Amino acid sequence: MSTPTLQHPPAGPKPERPGGGLLDAKVPASALPLALRKLDPRIMWRNPVMLIVEIGAVWTTFLTIRDPSAFSVLIAVWLWLTVVFANLAEAVAEGRGKAQADTLRKAKKDTTARRLLDGGREEEVPAGELRRGDVVVVEAGQIIPGDGDVIEGIASVDESAITGESAPVIRESGGDRSAVTGGTRVLSDRIIVKITQKPGESFIDTMIALVEGAARQKTPNEIALTILLAALTIIFLVATATMQPFAIFAKANNPGVADGAALDTHGVTGIVLVSLLVCLIPTTIGALLSAIGIAGMDRLVQRNVLAMSGRAVEAAGDVNTLLLDKTGTITLGNRQASGFLPVGDVTEEELADAARLSSLADETPEGRSIVVFAEQTHGLRERHPGGLDHAEWIAFAAQTRMSGVDLEDRRLRKGAASAVADWVRAHGGEVTPALGDVVDGISAAGGTPLVVGEATGGHARVLGVVHLKDVVKQGMRERFDHMRAMGIKTIMVTGDNPLTAEAIADEAGVDDFLAEATPEDKLAYIKAEQDGGRLVAMTGDGTNDAPALAQADVGVAMNTGTSAAKEAGNMVDLDSDPTKLIEIVEIGKQLLITRGALTTFSIANDIAKYFAIIPALFVTLYPGLDALNIMRLSSPQSAILSAVIFNALIIIALIPLALRGVRYRPSSASSLLNRNLGVYGLGGVIAPFLGIKLIDLLIQFIPGL
Repeated sequence: MSTPTLQHPPAGPKPERPGGGLLDAKVPASALPLALRKLDPRIMWRNPVMLIVEIGAVWTTFLTIRDPSAFSVLIAVWLWLTVVFANLAEAVAEGRGKAQADTLRKAKKDTTARRLLDGGREEEVPAGELRRGDVVVVEAGQIIPGDGDVIEGIASVDESAITGESAPVIRESGGDRSAVTGGTRVLSDRIIVKITQKPGESFIDTMIALVEGAARQKTPNEIALTILLAALTIIFLVATATMQPFAIFAKANNPGVADGAALDTHGVTGIVLVSLLVCLIPTTIGALLSAIGIAGMDRLVQRNVLAMSGRAVEAAGDVNTLLLDKTGTITLGNRQASGFLPVGDVTEEELADAARLSSLADETPEGRSIVVFAEQTHGLRERHPGGLDHAEWIAFAAQTRMSGVDLEDRRLRKGAASAVADWVRAHGGEVTPALGDVVDGISAAGGTPLVVGEATGGHARVLGVVHLKDVVKQGMRERFDHMRAMGIKTIMVTGDNPLTAEAIADEAGVDDFLAEATPEDKLAYIKAEQDGGRLVAMTGDGTNDAPALAQADVGVAMNTGTSAAKEAGNMVDLDSDPTKLIEIVEIGKQLLITRGALTTFSIANDIAKYFAIIPALFVTLYPGLDALNIMRLSSPQSAILSAVIFNALIIIALIPLALRGVRYRPSSASSLLNRNLGVYGLGGVIAPFLGIKLIDLLIQFIPGL
């Protein structure tokens, strides 16, 4: 007997997503026009720090036009470059997504849909006219016109336009693999799809908006940091505004000071004060803050994960508890044969041969695994007993819970222990007590026992037991150790009995498990964790997972799952890989660490720039301040210009780090803090001293300085 199967084309390598490398000159070159367009004050007001820099650049330009000098021209140029470089960081981050968006738009074609009407009639309509609740027919070779659920039929679908994976997938009505995505192609058979999307809100539309940055809203942490940076800017603005009155007062009380002291002649004073303000306010993190957020979303999209909000990405970085389904996530999902345990005087090879023959008609994954295991362990592939051509094959059925084969002089059955035991007794045999001990031992170990029986003539007997086990995926223990080092508690969720669940949990290395879990149990567990002040993440794909996905701080729905699950979660994994939740958490932590590290670096930078500009500003009034000029810069003008140039160049230097992210290493919060303070805090202090001094050595010979 045979079962019809869907034919799949051979899987090819997964194509790389477009985008350019960080060092590719084409990336910043293509982003430059967008960076210049962002100079519009109506756009700049969203970044208060850089808006102040732009206002300062405008004022400096006005003073330079009124009274030009080499110093004022160079200051004006570098202030404008500072603003452009800040916009370039954001534009490069957005530009990397635009390349992906262009590819996605190719998948969003003007498709014609075959909409079903009452009475079974069809009408052809543009896909853009479909509304939620419409029912369409899609056959082999046609494009699915919109996101929806398969309500009738089964088909092989090419989703490479969405996921980048060339291997087709099966979509069928019922169950948790009914969802289809608009823009994908049906390769075989015929399906009827109920549209679940609203016009303009398909997954492709969502992905395009996300990768272009158009749908990105500032997260709560990002808003809080923006407010902090704005507050620091106001403080430095007030402090800078007092410098000129202070200089006038100080010169009035120091009659011996020359007229050119404190750089207050030739219209330069306003330029110096603007330079001081720009160098002291946190321009570095102000310039890179938006790019860091966009890059975090981009890293998720590159892994085929749609984050419906930036809040979810940040929450992933703070997650304390992970809920992971056992089947398909921690284990392979299909129980596989792992051993043959004979009973009585039966040899293991005899049991393996009988188990293989009785499983040839079993099309379940368990049955196929028995055939493969017998062939691998006992070399039975080439053995064909006589009479096989006239055999009567007994397919596995849920009613009988057995499969087998009837030969001319021998009958074999394999299946559930009670079913095979009853079959043996019905054919005149007896079941030895030893069978119960073997079956109970396998069950206690978390496995599934399948008994093999044989009947010859008027005699029947039990040959032994096949040990099936849900195989834990390779490397899962190491990944859970990795999570534990990050301070994250892992919980395995399963419908298995506690005994089986405990065995799998011990083998996989999770911290705890939730056995015989119902949707209510999952929801209650998540609420209990949240009541304890912990953030929870989980994955799911079924309608029964929707309440828990909605309650979780990070709910990752599988794209193959139901529409209810995808609407309840705040992330959708287009690859439908439940283990990707671990990567999502790492991306979230990397986003938070990158933002914190560059904020630390930016604030530390100001210390060195303070030592460059303040002594240069007042050394002629207060010679004692020369002790603070520890870099021994060549002149006040050179010191100020060097600090402004460094302030602009450091933004460009840090763009690759902002887009790539600071490398995350699992460790405690205190260790991460110490590392950031050591690397980015101390580095932020040292780098400007070296950079400003080097720039001073290069520009000191410019005429007019």
